[in-house]
Amino acid sequence: MTYDYLTLNPNSGTPLYQQLYASIRQSIENGHFPKGEKLPSIRKLSEDLHLSRTTVEAAYQQLCVEGYVKTRPQSGFFVATGTVSLPRTASSAFSISAPSAVPQYQYQFGTDSVDSSCTDIKIWRRHIRDVLNRQEVIASYGDPQGEPALRAALSAYSFGVRGVTAKPEQIVVGAGTQPLLYLLCGLLKEKRVAIDERGFPQAERVFADCGFQVLRLPADGDGIRTDTLEQSGVKAVLVRPSHSVQNGTAMPMSRRYALLEWAKANNAVILEDDYNGELRYNARPIPAMQGIGDGGNVIYLGSFSKLLLPSVRIGYTALPPAFLADYRERAKDYNQTASKIEQLALSGYVQSGQLERHLRRLRKLYAAKSETLIRAVKQAFGKKCTIFLRETALCLVVSLPCRASSEALCQAAQEQGVRVLPAKEAGSVTLGFAGIPLEEIQPAVELLKTAWAPLLS
Repeated sequence: MTYDYLTLNPNSGTPLYQQLYASIRQSIENGHFPKGEKLPSIRKLSEDLHLSRTTVEAAYQQLCVEGYVKTRPQSGFFVATGTVSLPRTASSAFSISAPSAVPQYQYQFGTDSVDSSCTDIKIWRRHIRDVLNRQEVIASYGDPQGEPALRAALSAYSFGVRGVTAKPEQIVVGAGTQPLLYLLCGLLKEKRVAIDERGFPQAERVFADCGFQVLRLPADGDGIRTDTLEQSGVKAVLVRPSHSVQNGTAMPMSRRYALLEWAKANNAVILEDDYNGELRYNARPIPAMQGIGDGGNVIYLGSFSKLLLPSVRIGYTALPPAFLADYRERAKDYNQTASKIEQLALSGYVQSGQLERHLRRLRKLYAAKSETLIRAVKQAFGKKCTIFLRETALCLVVSLPCRASSEALCQAAQEQGVRVLPAKEAGSVTLGFAGIPLEEIQPAVELLKTAWAPLLS
């Protein structure tokens, strides 16, 4: 019997049994062996090909496992399937189009990064290395609620910096705000939640996934209005009081107290997303709503995306006592979403005082960046432009005297190698200053002046 359909190379790095298996499989798929045909016995094939019986048996066994061959007791091995050919539509159905080219920018005014010089990578690396050296710790799964050492550190840090009153057992750690919102959706009794009319796409995506109805309610210069909350009958509201007001300032104390009174009177809950609340630098940060009230009607959410590094995906929530029993009942079925190694490194970073020292450096740096950017924009576009500083969001919203859309302004900037983001109003753009180095702000704005000169009225 000839075996010209088999391709074997003893000098190949691939084991012979795998080569034999692949050759027979291809022969079956190509129709060389029709369905039902008997294959040579293990003994005959090993003698004819000068292979060990173990090699042939291993190849046949793999073919049997995958369903190409079946064995009949006392009879041998038989082909179990015929020619394999995929219909043309299958290949087109799974075709993947080439990704569109990512624009290249010389200067970045995006809001999704931080200046690499902001973080002392050496210190962070040292804390990571210290954890990696503790093999007895990293060889096990993490606590579903978050590492106890980190929860203790966050309890002390959030109280000292934001005035949050939460014991370590009230804190739940997760890989950022969205995973924590998914968890909280399981704890909320009513499937309706309110946000202010400007929206919050990332949170709305979570609520939609969890079957919640999202009510976008009217807001004024101080934030979401409590009268509309009363009228809606909703029992949960998501607010971002550190940068939720239209003119870029924080929600004033009067509105915070009004929301707390509404929540208490209606047995409702406030989801307080305190995104970058500690990064205010023109004035002292306003304490978190959770600490202003008695903590019973506020679920606090904090994160470290701009405070440390966006790639360190760690956030935390402080649950009111009324939610703890329900959470603990569910916790045994949850997996932790944040890296145990990064959690323990962050706990060491916080406990050593590095995070608070880093926070003081960031406040000075972002104050300098915002002042430099505001001065450069005013010099470039004069008094006609309107500038709103969104301090804790680390960006400016710039409105220009033109009828061009925000998208047109962004496109013109892109053609000059500068990335900016669209704002909601025509003629307005968002300039994030967290990620751009201080010395690049002035030349970047000069390019924006060149890009937008033909569009200005």
